[in-house]
Amino acid sequence: MSEKKILIVDSDVASRNFIARNLLGQNYEVIQAGSGKEGLIYAWRDHPDLMVIDPTVTDLTGEDVARKLKQDPRTANMPIIALSSDPSVTRIKSCLDAGFSEYITKSGQAVPMLDETINRLLGITSAIAKHGGMLVVFLSAKGGTGTSICANIAMTIGQEQPEARVVVLDMVLPIGSIAPIVGYDGPQNIVTIADMPVEETIPEFFRDQLPELKLWHFHLLAGSPDPESSNHLKVGRIWDIVAALKESYDYVFIDIGRALSKIGLPLIQHADVVALIISTDISTLSITKTLWDYMKNKGVDSASLYPILNRAAGLEGLSKPDAEKALGVQIKAAMPYLGSSFAFANSHHQPFTLKFPNDTASFVFQETAKEMTALARTLRTE
Repeated sequence: MSEKKILIVDSDVASRNFIARNLLGQNYEVIQAGSGKEGLIYAWRDHPDLMVIDPTVTDLTGEDVARKLKQDPRTANMPIIALSSDPSVTRIKSCLDAGFSEYITKSGQAVPMLDETINRLLGITSAIAKHGGMLVVFLSAKGGTGTSICANIAMTIGQEQPEARVVVLDMVLPIGSIAPIVGYDGPQNIVTIADMPVEETIPEFFRDQLPELKLWHFHLLAGSPDPESSNHLKVGRIWDIVAALKESYDYVFIDIGRALSKIGLPLIQHADVVALIISTDISTLSITKTLWDYMKNKGVDSASLYPILNRAAGLEGLSKPDAEKALGVQIKAAMPYLGSSFAFANSHHQPFTLKFPNDTASFVFQETAKEMTALARTLRTE
């Protein structure tokens, strides 16, 4: 029996069989239903891991099926993909609002898109998320505000917990941003590793082969070296890479920058802690509010959120209380304006706390690292 079970709901027999043959060829177990009512019965009876539904099924709309599935605890967390011949924006929005995870229009590229989406949605499950190392994801609504913070907090944890194994994965696209900060210029990066055979990228590989940056107290899986390379990233591999990293390390830090995409969202949804970097200017704060509302709508637990106010641009902008009021969340940490000190430390590829150990920001990094690890442990035990 296959490890993963997929239910296909489509009134068109030929279309249904075509999809089934493709999935069977990838060693999935496949169940088929020709109507929405059958799909609901099979979903509640056979407990598939994922459903592919043509929302134009005749007896019930795909939206009705999705709403019923999401309202039932047996299927509330199951991913649902719409595979439809209707390309209208109205239909896409109504399906996503009803609870579909993704919407794919039937076309010449539908099959590879479906394969990538299934691999992505099934790659990180709640079981995987609660197993292995702590997963901490950094993101922001404005580029360039969180990368240094991610690297420095990861370094602080590695320094404070020498027995712990820490790894940083740079998922900022189209160009990774951590390697230049830490001084790594090797050939290994997320694109080259994702291109390796699955049987080679096992937990032992990541434990033994990733470069160790001793000054930074963590191992690094660097990001894409250039935009052209990022176009060749096999995104379907990200999820098994993350699972292998969690098997090999106590802490897995992932910086996704402002790239809240189909790649990053599942990581955020299953993270132990989500570090949301907040800029103080009003326009960016408005975008951050939209970002957080979207994340909540996608099931991100507010308990896992760790907002960090970063005055990267200067002393201007909203105060911490004003930012909290605008976002509707409590800000857990506030980074002071560092002027040229941060840029100086980065240009010398040195952690800020080592370069400026007596600076206020160094103490903020240390306290933030302690609070984030404590929060991750607390949420794991609940």
